[in-house]
Parts: sequence; structure tokens; C-alpha cells
Amino acid sequence: MKVFVRNIAANPRYSKVIEWGKLVTLTGSAQLLIQGIGFACGILVIRLLSTQEYALFILANTMLGAMTMLADSGISNGIMAESGKVWQEKDKLGDVLATGLSLRKQFGIISLIITLPVLGYMLIMHGASWLMVALIVAAVIPAFFAALSDSILEIVPRLHQDVKPLQRNQIEVAIGRLIITGLFLFIFPFASFALIANGIPRIYGNLKLSSIAARHVSEYGRPDPQVRKAIMKGVKRTLPIVVYHCISGQISIWLISIFGATESIAQIGALGRLSIIFSLFTSVFSTLVVPRFSRMIESKKELLTKFLLIQLITLTISSTLLLCIWLFSDQILWVLGKKYFGLNHQLLLVGAINCVGLLGVVCSQLILSRGWFLKPYFLISLNFFSTIIGFAFFNIHTLIGILNFTLGLSFVAFLMDFTYGIISIYKIPKQNLQ
Repeated sequence: MKVFVRNIAANPRYSKVIEWGKLVTLTGSAQLLIQGIGFACGILVIRLLSTQEYALFILANTMLGAMTMLADSGISNGIMAESGKVWQEKDKLGDVLATGLSLRKQFGIISLIITLPVLGYMLIMHGASWLMVALIVAAVIPAFFAALSDSILEIVPRLHQDVKPLQRNQIEVAIGRLIITGLFLFIFPFASFALIANGIPRIYGNLKLSSIAARHVSEYGRPDPQVRKAIMKGVKRTLPIVVYHCISGQISIWLISIFGATESIAQIGALGRLSIIFSLFTSVFSTLVVPRFSRMIESKKELLTKFLLIQLITLTISSTLLLCIWLFSDQILWVLGKKYFGLNHQLLLVGAINCVGLLGVVCSQLILSRGWFLKPYFLISLNFFSTIIGFAFFNIHTLIGILNFTLGLSFVAFLMDFTYGIISIYKIPKQNLQ
């Protein structure tokens, strides 16, 4: 039996399967723990905050995501593409990293100037006092600055598949967030303290990420003008898309905040905790699959095969998750608390949105990791007309209408990314065909 096992391990075909099995098990188990802790933390916030405070927390957290996206503006995708070219050269990799961090700081300041007044206005519109607005804004800023660099610093260990320290750091951050959230909210059940509890562990994790990335670069170099030019070329093409996604990415929250009641914001925020299950698979794909796809040679056959295989795997995972949500909707709502009983249909719609979203995120990450950028005017035009049609068909003054509207937009976005990925692969020059 031992000889048989050794023979299998020695076979190149089976050894590859075993290697991937180990990687997926390591990454999946760590992410399962991370997302499990994150889910527990989210449930703690839902149960300890009043409906009003939780609605304000959701608005601030949604705006934090928009801030971070605007501050990135495609910079991290450009860094992934440039780092994939020099990932084995420590000096050049350090220059790419330094260039990306420098750009992120500049874009971050602009993002704050644009988004903070919008956040303040939305909070006041939903009943926050000026003191509450000041406390929430003060709590958002540290988490925002931590988010500026963590996605960039993670690129280096991901390219080198240095998974263990990366996962350990994420686990420590998740545990820290759970402990601080529990301590703060039991004493101070306010949105601002929930946001502070989110930011403190992230700052700690950011410092550790810097030392993890430093193992694979000789030193943090100086910003490279050529690298900056290459990244900015991608940023200019994706910036309109990013601005659009800042609005469309959380369009259900924005629409409810404008047309709906404060209670509806809390409801969609609570149901949105379901997305943490899908984040588990997003993290696995972005850690293991996307960097390897970025490093692949320009081979039409190989890229097309891998691209379609990844989409098929993602579709299978999404369908299975949606089936589980349908079967256990009552149990899921019980976990969220009595304030959210009876929202079974809404829960299923949120699950469907997340399923399509998972397909879209994976597809988009694969495309951008190769430096393929869809023309902004085409993307925005298609989404604009889809939005107009959606407004005509769905009642955006109700929670169910907004969720149906969001599902339709998510599906259109996925189809567009998938089609563009196929077209980009077929556009590979003939000399690169294998």
C-alpha cells in the first residue's frame, strides 16, 4: 500500500493534483476560519446595535468600500500585472511596490475629499446628529488608511504563493476584530465604536503585511517612472469604470438610502451578511488562482482552457450555495435575530445576487490580472442602459424591487466581463499561439 501511494505521489499528473489539494485545503481551512470569525463578528454587530445604529453603520461601511475603491482606481490591478512580469526579481519588485503605494496615497487624499461630505449628508438624512456624524467620520478614516496599502502588500506573498504567513495574519486580524467588537459594543452600542473595532486590527495587520512582503523584495525601492506610466495607463482606462462601480457596486444600498426607509437599510445590511460565505471562495480564488493565471504564458489554448475551467468551478460553487440558502433560509434568519424574521424571499434574492456577484468578481479579477481593460465608454454605456431599463421594470421604492433590480444589473455585468475575457484571449497574437 505504501509503495502504491509513493508511486502515485511520484507521478507528475497526480503530484500536481496532490499539490493543489494541499494548497486548497490550507487556504480553504484558513479562510473558513477567517470568514467564520468575520460572520460571528457581523452577527454580534447586528444583534447589539439598534436598527437605527445598524443602518448608520451600514451606510458608513458602504461608503468606506466606495472610498477604498476610488482610492485604488485600478492601481492594484496594474501592480499585479507589472509584478507578474518581475516577481522573481527582488529589486524590480520593490520598485513596483513603492510605485503602487505612492500612487495609492495620492489617490487616497482625493478620495477622502470627495466622499466624506457625501457620507456626512447621507448620515444626517437618516437621523444622525452632528456629533454622531463627527464620531463616525473619525472612526472611518483610520480603517480607510489601513485599507490603502493592504491589498497592494498582499500581492507580493500571493505571487510567491507564500500563503501561510498571509493566512496567519488574516486570522489574527479577524480574532482581534471579534474581541474588540465584543468589548466595545457591550459597553458602547454605537455605530462609531463598531467602525473603530474594525479599523484597529486592520492597522495591526497592515504592519505585519509590510514585513511579510519585505521577505520577497530586497528593499522597498523608489517609485519608478516607467512603472508609474504603465500603471497610470491602466488607471486612466479604468477610472471611469471605477467611478461607475462605486455607484453600481452597492446600488441597492444607495437606492434604499435615497428612496427607502432607515429600517430597510438595516434589513438589507443584515441580509448582506450572507456575502461573507461567498467571500470565502473569493479569497481562495484571489489567493491561489488569480496570481497563477496572471503568471501564465501568452498561450491562447492554455489561457482559454483555464479561464473556462475556473468559470465552471465558480458556477458549480455558486449554484450549490444558492441551493443551501433556499433550504435553510429559516435557520439563517433565526441567526440574524427576530428583527429580520419573515424575510425569506428577500434572503433568497440576496443569495442570488451574491452568486452572480461571485461569478463576476472572479471573472473580472482574471481579466484584470492579465492587464486586459475593457473600454470605459462601452462598459458605462451598457450599464447605463441596463439601469434605465431596470428602473422601468422594477419598483425601486420597495426592498424586493431593488433586490430584483440589483440582480439584473449583476447578471449583465457578469456576461459583459465573461464575453470580454473570451474576446481578449482570442486577440492574442498568432506568434503566441501554442
